Amino acid sequence: MVLALILAGLAVCAYIMHSAKDSVPVLNYHQINDRDENALTVHTDQFEAQMKYLADNGYHTITPEEMIAAWDNGTALPDKPVIITFDDGYADNYRCAFPILQKYNLRGTIFLISDFIGTYPNYLTWAQVDEMQESGLIDFESHTLSHEQLDSTSPEETWNQLDGSKKALEWHLHKEVNFLAYPCGSYDEELQQMVKKAGYKGAFTVNFGLADKWENHYILDRVPIFGCTNHTLMRFKMRLNYAPIFAPLARLHKDMYESGHTFIARFIPTP
Repeated sequence: MVLALILAGLAVCAYIMHSAKDSVPVLNYHQINDRDENALTVHTDQFEAQMKYLADNGYHTITPEEMIAAWDNGTALPDKPVIITFDDGYADNYRCAFPILQKYNLRGTIFLISDFIGTYPNYLTWAQVDEMQESGLIDFESHTLSHEQLDSTSPEETWNQLDGSKKALEWHLHKEVNFLAYPCGSYDEELQQMVKKAGYKGAFTVNFGLADKWENHYILDRVPIFGCTNHTLMRFKMRLNYAPIFAPLARLHKDMYESGHTFIARFIPTP
């Protein structure tokens, strides 16, 4: 009986992994530095080990634009595609992450809080943004004007955050800005419609999962590389390679924890 259960579990896992073979892992980072010790920060040596793993194992970095274009046009993506994203636009993305991406010739996408750029010392300057964009390795998209939680603001302010950020970034970057990362990962049906109306082609959550062609393009999942202070290479590999299996477990863990079933949540494996 035990053997049968194990075999059944392995079969289910194999089916889940096979079903997700055409999905794209979208890695989600925030800060990369050796100063902060919080759930949003990955230390520089850990980040480099993760990027080296991608380079050594045949992953090809693409942009959200390339992913959506391939899906819409029915064209093939490169083997083992991956998108590397950073939320907020912290200054350490330039100081720490950018040199590592250059070293391994990997591309990334940074979702900018447009009003924060060149305003606060912990965020990027426009000169840094220009340098990274000119390298051809870094794509920039929107994280709104000021990181308001959009599903709890007025319709007028929500539109201002979406449309204002898109226009400001397009003016500075001299390119179309077609993608949004939801501040705090919060969204609802009305917000998705406003994002679409504002002219974005897609939007990303912080929900653990892979981006899938058949998924709603305005609630695209990512693989969060944050949420703890132990960002080991093993944890990274498990999240990257087995996201289809661990993502449902992570959602169950979150639901159990938020509903007060903390004892049960402790037994749900979530790397």
